[in-house]
Amino acid sequence: MSLRETLLAERADAAVRAAGLERELASALEAAAEGTADDEHDPEGSTTAFERAQVAAVLAQVRERLDALDDALARVGDPGFGTCAVCGRAIAPERLAARPWTTTCVECAGRR
Repeated sequence: MSLRETLLAERADAAVRAAGLERELASALEAAAEGTADDEHDPEGSTTAFERAQVAAVLAQVRERLDALDDALARVGDPGFGTCAVCGRAIAPERLAARPWTTTCVECAGRR
């Protein structure tokens, strides 16, 4: 599979995940607005407000990943693709295979 195909597959997966999280969050917010959500449903467990916050946080991460994937797809054909944005060295092929949207080499990513 080419790098572009890998990026497209990753993007499709992330888009599906984002859509599911958006539905989950919308449903939880609707239930809260209708007053049907019991915010203290389980004294031993987390509140529904906490669960909504978790879903919102994961959704934000998935949206960031989508943005990174879109950026990588826009750059994948450019001569500088695969070059570290910090140090200018080539990003190892193994790193690009694992994280094709990355903009930094392992060394520079570790410094962040």
